[in-house]
Amino acid sequence: MDQVAPVPFSIADFRARAAAQAKLQPGDEFGDHRFNPGHPRLKHIKPLRDAAVLIPVIDHADGATVLLTKRAERLRSHSGQVAFPGGTIDPTDPGPEATALRETFEEIGLDRDHVEIIGRMPDYISGSGYRIVPVLAVVRPGFLLTLNADEVDAAFEVPLRFLMDPVNHARDSRMWNDLEWFFYEMPYGGQRIWGVTAGIIRTLYERLYA
Repeated sequence: MDQVAPVPFSIADFRARAAAQAKLQPGDEFGDHRFNPGHPRLKHIKPLRDAAVLIPVIDHADGATVLLTKRAERLRSHSGQVAFPGGTIDPTDPGPEATALRETFEEIGLDRDHVEIIGRMPDYISGSGYRIVPVLAVVRPGFLLTLNADEVDAAFEVPLRFLMDPVNHARDSRMWNDLEWFFYEMPYGGQRIWGVTAGIIRTLYERLYA
């Protein structure tokens, strides 16, 4: 009997694609420099600080979604920006996966009993000086979130189908010390997904769906 292909943008399809990309060579280093080759800003970001984020893909029957957060306006850096839950890797963390799970629970109260780690993406180098490990995860529905008001103003879901459609990947730029800095932008539901978060989403598209 012929094997039936998973429904596009279902969790089964996402799992299969994640497993396939894990076998690929990392290739060139991923990060903001790919959109800004030779930019002077990139000369000031070493040594890099190690961080990890969780890419939480929620298993809905009518199509998977991705859980994102809006950082608190009161934060000193990247305030109000849309982000994946995550943060700096502590010396006591056993690995990036532990960091991503810990930070996710601290930020939005997503219990790890609802989270299944299924792999990683290649490291992403941000223009702000971080080497970020994107950790892929499947999230079982039925969870309750408790937002840490000191860190997060909101949490929301975006259909995976929307994020993995390159039609929704706009290029934009802003000035940095009188020089133009380019990035991706993916507006959805009144939220502006841009910068590093959009760059990681674009990498996810290129690795899994392109």
